[in-house]
Amino acid sequence: MTSPNPKTAPPKANELSVPPERMSVKSLWFSTLIRLPDSVIPNIWKRVALCGLVGFLVSWGYSKGAIWLAQPGVANVIPSLVLGLLLVFRTNTAYDRFWEGRKSWGRIVNASRNLVRQILVAVQTHSDPEREQQRQVIRLVAGFAIATKQHLRGEQLLRFEFDGVLTEHQLDVLSSVNHPPLEIAVWIDDYLQQQRQQGNLDPFQINSLMALISELVDALGACERIVKTPVPLAYSIHLKQLLLIYCLTLPFTLVATLGWLTGIAAALVSFTMLGIEAIALDIENPFGRDRHDLPLEAICTTIRRNMEDLIALGPACGRRDVEAPGIQLLPELRKPAP
Repeated sequence: MTSPNPKTAPPKANELSVPPERMSVKSLWFSTLIRLPDSVIPNIWKRVALCGLVGFLVSWGYSKGAIWLAQPGVANVIPSLVLGLLLVFRTNTAYDRFWEGRKSWGRIVNASRNLVRQILVAVQTHSDPEREQQRQVIRLVAGFAIATKQHLRGEQLLRFEFDGVLTEHQLDVLSSVNHPPLEIAVWIDDYLQQQRQQGNLDPFQINSLMALISELVDALGACERIVKTPVPLAYSIHLKQLLLIYCLTLPFTLVATLGWLTGIAAALVSFTMLGIEAIALDIENPFGRDRHDLPLEAICTTIRRNMEDLIALGPACGRRDVEAPGIQLLPELRKPAP
């Protein structure tokens, strides 16, 4: 009997192995560490260099006999605890705005899926023109997300982003209105009201569908609240002034203890303080095109892909007498209705 090849033998039960995902996490940690373009360093390095230069000049003057440059009492001018609390409050406020924006877009994604799902199930189409109209309404839902993205960014209507979603006539109408997302929501309302008048929707269905449209408009309003309510300018100015005073006076406190290392210490402290403030500034408006903003393009692409997938189901979606691709109807569903 031959012994198993140690290279091909399975590992023993008590042997621990590192899963690939853990190895990728480790490599991801180090790759994230050196991603300087995605950090706040490009935004603050000049100010950090200024603080380090001031620290070097203070060290040089102190070494030349200017003993008066060592002023330990300067640290009490702006207590570090007070400044730290201000930075924490600033960062928490900015992140709350970022997270509120992400939750609002999550509501848009979920409401879009539920709205289209219920339209396909509730509104039965019996002719090609009706099915085409239904497909156009489903694409309107994807158009609502794209129009919302552009509206929050304060951009003019970018027609190329609506290719395959809206018609040229619809784009012409949207170009002439002040609020394109709201106009699209009204178009969807009109379609549902037409279906109710034709007897294709009962009162419970129309109420449910209208509630989902209201959910879309409410999420849009939440995003608008973030955009149109910036952090008070006086608060931002005051925090920047305090940070600058603290970082520039810090070398006078450290020079007697650190000597020539004062510039390095001042640069590290200013990097910490100014970096936190820069992060808050980056994320307080999460709907732009910066690296740290929400991935609105990816979210809109997801919504559009979901809509096209549902359109591809065609008449099978929501029909009890048609088999959807890959779905086997139950025997009781095959029986003709009495």
